[in-house]
Amino acid sequence: MYTFSSKLKTFSYILMLVGVLGIGYGFFAAPKTIKEVETILKAEETHHEGGHEATAAHHDAKAESHHTTTNHEEVANTAIDSKVDHTEAVSSVKDTIAKTTSTNHEEHMSNTIGVKNEEANKHIEHKEHVEHVFHQLQNKPWAALYVACIFFMLISLGALAFYAIQQVAQAGWSPVLFRVMQGITAYLLPGSIIFFILLLLSGFHLNHLFVWMADGITDPTKPNYDHLIAGKSGYLNFPFWIIRALLFLTVWNLYRYYSRKNCLAQDESNDNSFYKKNFKLSAAFLVFFIVSESIMSWDWIMSVDPHWFSTLFGWYVFASFFVSGITTIQMVTIYLKSKGYLENVNSSHIHDLSKFMFGISVFWTYLWFSQFMLIWYANIPEEVTYFVTRINDYGITFWGAVVMNFIFPILLLINTDFKRIFWIIVMAGIIILIGHYVDFFNMIMPATVGDRWFIGIPEISSLAFFLGLFIYVVFSALTKAPLVPKRNPFIEESKHFHY
Repeated sequence: MYTFSSKLKTFSYILMLVGVLGIGYGFFAAPKTIKEVETILKAEETHHEGGHEATAAHHDAKAESHHTTTNHEEVANTAIDSKVDHTEAVSSVKDTIAKTTSTNHEEHMSNTIGVKNEEANKHIEHKEHVEHVFHQLQNKPWAALYVACIFFMLISLGALAFYAIQQVAQAGWSPVLFRVMQGITAYLLPGSIIFFILLLLSGFHLNHLFVWMADGITDPTKPNYDHLIAGKSGYLNFPFWIIRALLFLTVWNLYRYYSRKNCLAQDESNDNSFYKKNFKLSAAFLVFFIVSESIMSWDWIMSVDPHWFSTLFGWYVFASFFVSGITTIQMVTIYLKSKGYLENVNSSHIHDLSKFMFGISVFWTYLWFSQFMLIWYANIPEEVTYFVTRINDYGITFWGAVVMNFIFPILLLINTDFKRIFWIIVMAGIIILIGHYVDFFNMIMPATVGDRWFIGIPEISSLAFFLGLFIYVVFSALTKAPLVPKRNPFIEESKHFHY
């Protein structure tokens, strides 16, 4: 039996405590009123506006001087060139001056009206800009919490999908790792509860993460009416959306509960009846999973930017959290192995997990490139703006995710020998997990905080809290049962797996 080390448990407590304090600070530091945002933007706006006003005044003065000079020249030329008598010349000069004065007055009135209209438009634009920045800065701690929450929850879901695939495939190499997989999937329940609460809070308008939830956005009589979102309101409406979320999370957790229950019961059984139940249950789960996973990716990630869509998105999100789940299985396995547990796990098991890490990383890259290349090449404005925003405002994280999720796994894991060396695998695993957190960051942050992003206290604290909770739940679950299943039909084959 595994014993949860006091040092690791204390470390998880510290992470959670630091995370809670940092998350609280993030919400406390977020602006509460429009005036606070105006104060934040005032220095920058004053600087730019001051420069523009000085330049504009200079140009207006030059134009007015030039206009006046031109008028006087016209008057003088009229008087000199005319060959009429002095009275006619004077009369002509007076008429010209009168016309010029009248014209100047009309131009002045027109310019005054134009300036007033321009100032009114600038005031409206400034007000809208301040409100937009206000929502972005308020979203920042919420978005940081949301990204970390969904990332760790989907890691456990990825491990659960991998476990179900092993069951249905009747794989002979992996049963010695089943309890590790089950320990990681234990996080799915608390992760789902916290995530569902965040979804509810979004629906109750405590944040602006999902713009399609805004009041009046589907009402043609309201000023913020959005025709495109209104067209999707049959699907994107809160009651239907939250019911789907509840259904998916419930079914995933029920499969996790019963599959583990059957696996433990198989240890005490005299036949393979519980194993067969798990086979059928896993097959049914995978059918439900592949459908629910696609819908989940639309609902919880793509809908933060409801004007954009991609037919590859469900697969793309799946590849991201699936490789993260497999990588976590590898990391926990190596940790337990280094502490003297899992004596039946050998270098061939480690090698196989490394191959999955490598292969799914390449698969993720294929999907990333396919989605990016087709949209970028087509250059359809409503589609390509998704990538333009990320390249312009999130260039470091956008290209950094490609480097961490493709270049490094290729360099570190393409060699067969490297797939069995623990420190290389751990280094690759850390890079992959950070890279896919950044990938989720890129998917969610641009639509929720715009260009007001940076990796600060809310982001780091959210990661720390959920990492601490993940460690505590996973390693506590590993203490509940023996780390090696006793009566799995393939357990002996798995114990002696070599190649």
